Amino acid sequence: MLLNNGEKINSVLFTALLPFLLFFIVYYGFESSYVQLKTMEKAPDFMFSSVYVYRVIPNFLTVHVPEFLTIFVNSYLASVKPFILKSGTIFYHSIFLINVVFFLGSSIILDKILQFKPNLFASDKRLRILLHLFGVFLMVIVQYVPTNCDSIAVFFFLSGIFFSLKFAKFRQNKDVLMLCGIIFISTFVRETACLNIAFFGALFFDYRSFRFKGFGFYRELLMLIAAFVVPYIGLRLMIPQDASLAEGVYLFQNFSSPFNLAGLVFGIVFLYLIYQLCGIVERNIFKNFVILSVPYLGMITFVGLFWETRLWLPVLLGVLVISSQNVNVHKA
Repeated sequence: MLLNNGEKINSVLFTALLPFLLFFIVYYGFESSYVQLKTMEKAPDFMFSSVYVYRVIPNFLTVHVPEFLTIFVNSYLASVKPFILKSGTIFYHSIFLINVVFFLGSSIILDKILQFKPNLFASDKRLRILLHLFGVFLMVIVQYVPTNCDSIAVFFFLSGIFFSLKFAKFRQNKDVLMLCGIIFISTFVRETACLNIAFFGALFFDYRSFRFKGFGFYRELLMLIAAFVVPYIGLRLMIPQDASLAEGVYLFQNFSSPFNLAGLVFGIVFLYLIYQLCGIVERNIFKNFVILSVPYLGMITFVGLFWETRLWLPVLLGVLVISSQNVNVHKA
């Protein structure tokens, strides 16, 4: 019983308390030179134009959480309001609260994913803890570009990975339905919802012979695609505007700026290092996922900035999870 209590305490320490402290240090220990959110009084106009207008859930929270927090501070924390405002505006504190809640949720889900059995690190719990902390540090370090959507998107992405792995191991239809629901909802967060389709496909796609294994897979795949396409198109029909699908084309900047080149090297090096952690079967799934993520990586190259390493995060977390799993779909 004492051991169980000790394990519970350790779990809280490395899945919640330490990640929270790391996230707190990033937001309040130093100020981002990339996005000046700390001095903003309200959500900037660009969050409600261009591609950002379709990120309905983050925008909803970005508007209403600051309103709630303003009322709460004025009503119950008026005496310490000057101290609170020394570390940032109410809007900035709201962004922190939104992101830290979904970040901690991501940490908890990542821990559950890494406890799946069979697991390459099941023989030594210490390795699982280190891999979890590696993922946490990865999520924290990209917060030098604080946004209102990335932490939410990562939470849904890891949730989708959880149910993808459950289906791959237990073949229960309810897990596919849960995955469809997650993809549907997360499309209202960010377009990275499509990477859940890539991860699911990576568990079954054979890149060496370019064929799919199992007729039933087509049915599940079509369900997932529909779960993404329906809300994606629906949003653009319901919110007609003149905005483009991206802020601009940054292909030249990505390969001419030393900062963007550093971001590219960051992504490649991390992919290589995580690849070294994989077993033989897991390396094949790793390659599958990267291949199926090429459309997303292509979008980063053309309309994203490599220096915003937050854009690499879903792919890096996906391969990090793959490196820990003993998934052999041939025996499933």
